Amino acid sequence: MNDKRQAANAMWGGRFASGPDAIMEAINASIGFDKRLHRQDIEGSRAHAAMLAATGILTDKDAEAIREGLLTILSEIEAGKFAFSTALEDIHMNVESRLRELIGEAAGRLHTARSRNDQVALDFRMWVREQADAAIEGLGALMRALLAQAEAGADWVMPGFTHLQVAQPVTWGHHMLAYVEMFARDRARFVDARARMNECPLGAAALAGTSFPIDRHMTAEALGFDRPAANSLDAVADRDFALEFLSAAAICAMHLSRLAEELVIWSSAQFRFVTLSDRFSTGSSIMPQKKNPDAAELIRAKIGRIMGAMVGLFTVMKGLPLAYSKDMQEDKEQVFDAADSLALALAAMTGMVADMSANREVLEAAAATGFSTATDLADWLVRVAGLPFREAHHVTGRLVAMAEEKGCDLADLSLAEMQSVHDAIDESVYDVLGVHNSVASRTSFGGTAPEQVRAQIARWKEALS
Repeated sequence: MNDKRQAANAMWGGRFASGPDAIMEAINASIGFDKRLHRQDIEGSRAHAAMLAATGILTDKDAEAIREGLLTILSEIEAGKFAFSTALEDIHMNVESRLRELIGEAAGRLHTARSRNDQVALDFRMWVREQADAAIEGLGALMRALLAQAEAGADWVMPGFTHLQVAQPVTWGHHMLAYVEMFARDRARFVDARARMNECPLGAAALAGTSFPIDRHMTAEALGFDRPAANSLDAVADRDFALEFLSAAAICAMHLSRLAEELVIWSSAQFRFVTLSDRFSTGSSIMPQKKNPDAAELIRAKIGRIMGAMVGLFTVMKGLPLAYSKDMQEDKEQVFDAADSLALALAAMTGMVADMSANREVLEAAAATGFSTATDLADWLVRVAGLPFREAHHVTGRLVAMAEEKGCDLADLSLAEMQSVHDAIDESVYDVLGVHNSVASRTSFGGTAPEQVRAQIARWKEALS
């Protein structure tokens, strides 16, 4: 047996007479990815050692040696000087083995009253908690960038779409605020998820708790948790916190993808609604005129990775009996990838939104196309001429058909032409057929009128301050 296998066997104890097969070692090892948890692992071990000393389970001398040794290991890892070993399986055993080299026998006392089961549950939960915090912060930055766009164009008119067909005029500010609302809900989901995950599993040990007189409230408080997890079985078996993070991330990525899709469309030569900065665009190797919205396209694709991670972890967890099973080693890689993808997508979208320029004249010209004020005409027929809405809808449809046949807009029809369809129409109808008049009239709460848009901007600026 080589030294690495001897080390692994020593970690497992006396139950095994020989080391693992090379294939078993390869499938069993997680150090290739869980070394990412080194900071959380060391922080948790320091809190555990301090608690063991405070409760008299560990001497102050051993606790101090452990504390200093762990700090040395942390500095070695962060300096890139730590030699990770696949034979030692995971981050926990790699740290413990190095601690033994540094301080000797005292290192073996660190694992008193805990198991790798509650240790990994702690490390992973702390890491996911940090990612939730990062998502909350990233979403706040994106919302502020969208608010800046909304404030700049609170009264700029643009076409609102349904089925990607021109529907009614809206304001640029109103459109930007729609995404503020979406991302605010995403932010709230991460806040809610963080509150639920903030229970400390440390001290649950393998699954049943421990007979040592530990103080779980002490370690929970030291590590920033609201409370210790109340059931030891649940504490080591739970991966809800990761599933909820992935669920919130998938919804957020979907919203990012929708905005990215609009930026791809809007920046095209056919639309020209926005100009993206060079910082978030690329060129073509063969077509010198091209300016491609690659950042938006890559954000649009990130939903596939993030949703795939969510489905992957649900599939891992769906059939597992309590408490811990080795299947749960497969819980981390997809979460790591999803968190990285989300953070990058949020940062890129924030940069694009902050840098992009909306083309006001193009937006306004487009707002007037496609008979976008037809609903305003129908509303006028109800409000002023007294028609039932269904009749007004029919009359407006006939007028749209007339304008389409003549190749003009509704506002270009003469009064006589309009009266040939319904004699209750008078000159005041032209007051509602301009796009600016249209948006100004939508004063209901949450509507697109500039006064409503500015009120919502003020509300969100205060909320985000």
